[in-house]
Amino acid sequence: MVVPFYNDPYIREALESALAQTYKPLEIIVVNDGSERETDVLYRLEGAGRIQVVHQPNRGTASALNAGFRLAKGQYAAWLSSDDRFRPDKIEKQVRFMQQSGCSISHTAFRRINGEGVAEMRPVVLAEGTMLQFYRSLLLSNTVNGCTVMLTRTLFDRMDGFNERLPYTHDYELWLRIILAGYPIGYLREPLTDYRVHSAMGTIKHGAAIEQELENIRNKYHPQLQRLVTVLEGRA
Repeated sequence: MVVPFYNDPYIREALESALAQTYKPLEIIVVNDGSERETDVLYRLEGAGRIQVVHQPNRGTASALNAGFRLAKGQYAAWLSSDDRFRPDKIEKQVRFMQQSGCSISHTAFRRINGEGVAEMRPVVLAEGTMLQFYRSLLLSNTVNGCTVMLTRTLFDRMDGFNERLPYTHDYELWLRIILAGYPIGYLREPLTDYRVHSAMGTIKHGAAIEQELENIRNKYHPQLQRLVTVLEGRA
């Protein structure tokens, strides 16, 4: 499990949820991306041997994820944002799902929580449908929540990780590359991640820059994805 971290006041909750996982043994790698505050919990848990901390200058989330995933020793790797939480059985259930399905990458349903950690009653679950319908949804927006994703280290290495030139949309770009390389993304319909929505999150603070990155990604990848959708429609 990789936790990219930069000055986030919610890091304690994130790490508590990581340490509470029922799946054992579990490797927890925190990549401190140049943080100047909120680091006390890292040093305490690192000193107790409960987590591994990697320090680097501030280079952004994609760089932190790449650094952590490349250090991971297990067959599967997951991403937990420092302001989110995993349900205790998240890793256990998703590993079992991937072993049973044979998928090299999967994502799950999730629940939104607010700044105080209170969860919405209704989880965010994709409508039931075929892989074709899922690919159609990706032509409209990024319907894969990155913090619900688990993938094999083999696939991560094969795709050469996240694009570090994309500060905000590196996740969407990687999902599209993976699909176009022929790897379907499996879906577990159970909400296993608490996704925090708060005023300081990047998707709220950097809306204009995110939209520009999305436009560039659409121009580059959507023609290829549309061709794949057309082929699948012809087989349906």
